[in-house]
Amino acid sequence: MSERGKRRDTREMPAGLPVEVARLRREFPDLTPEDVAAYVKVTRQVLGDPGTRAKAMRDVMEHAREAQDKEAAGGALTEDERGLVRYLAALAKMQRSTVKRR
Repeated sequence: MSERGKRRDTREMPAGLPVEVARLRREFPDLTPEDVAAYVKVTRQVLGDPGTRAKAMRDVMEHAREAQDKEAAGGALTEDERGLVRYLAALAKMQRSTVKRR
């Protein structure tokens, strides 16, 4: 196995995630590596403390929407804000893949 393959294998099931990364990639082929990385990072943060999950998710979504608005207005984003915008993009791609139109 190549070095690249070894690195990828070690990231397939990051601790603290409800679903395997490989499964996400299969089910949502539009996800970019950046989308997956943002999803993994934010999901780990939110799920880290069971007692604060709901508040953590509300905070993430609020800050992510604020970052989207800032970006849309032409503002420069911090690295964290870019990650939150990417997280929202990943969620949107996952929703589009599962919502069926009539």
